[in-house]
Formats: sequence, structure tokens, C-alpha cells
Amino acid sequence: MTVRNFTLAEFAESAKAAELGIVNAIPADLEHGAIKTLEMLQRIRDHLSMVAGRDTRITISSGYRCAALNKAVGGSGSSDHLYARAADITAPTFGHPLRIAQTLAPVVSVLGIGQLIYERPKGSDRAWIHVSTRIPEKPANRIITITPPGARVGIVP
Repeated sequence: MTVRNFTLAEFAESAKAAELGIVNAIPADLEHGAIKTLEMLQRIRDHLSMVAGRDTRITISSGYRCAALNKAVGGSGSSDHLYARAADITAPTFGHPLRIAQTLAPVVSVLGIGQLIYERPKGSDRAWIHVSTRIPEKPANRIITITPPGARVGIVP
């Protein structure tokens, strides 16, 4: 099954799963939710492309994660990745993930983004955007930044 620019296979693909021999197939009961997540990613791609004035490809670095893969990558036991509701993405031709997050934050509701997180882990120059279709219980957790000093409300450098 596909959405214009995304496939379920791409959403479940994981270099870490392949490295560890983990089968990371999306269960049938999660396929509907996975399609909803891919539709959200398509809206994000379309929006970034419109802002950039050119087609802007999105790269999924982490989509669906089975329990074994989620544990292997140190994911939370309640991660939306486990339920096919989240993806970690970049869009290198659009710009740095901070710019992507700043562009998406004002339109989360329009694009159907339940949660938007700009993530920059400790000890790394890497950064990415986590998007989920699920709206968090606490409104303050809808748009956040997670960096070495901790989590902060909003998108902050």
C-alpha cells in the first residue's frame, strides 16, 4: 500500500533491524494507522515543497518499530513508533531540522500533526524531527524541543 510519495515498506524499513536480524513488519491491525501516518507525511512533504517552491523529499529515519526494534534503539515503552503513529524525518533539500520544525510548528493542526518534536541528542551533531498523529494529553507536549539540556516547550534552537 502506498500514499503518493511513501510506502508501508519504506515506513517499516530499518537498517538497525536488518543489522540485528529483527523482522520489523507492520502487523495487519496497525496498517490503517500506518496509512494515516503516511498521509500526514505526505501533507508535510507537500507543505515543505510549497514553502520551498520545489519538490522537497522527506527521508524517514525511523517509522514503525516492533517491540524488539524499539528496545534495541532505546525507545520508550510507550513510543508512538510502536503503534505506527510516528516517524522521525529530515528533509535535507529544505534545510536543517530546526528550520523544518520552525516551518511546521505554526501549521500542526492544518497538517494533522498531533505532536512535533525537534530532537538534537546529547553528544551528536545530528538532529531530526519527530512527528506523530497522536495529540498528547498535555497540550504543552504538542510542540517541543528535546536537546541535551532537556525538553522545552516550543521549537527553540
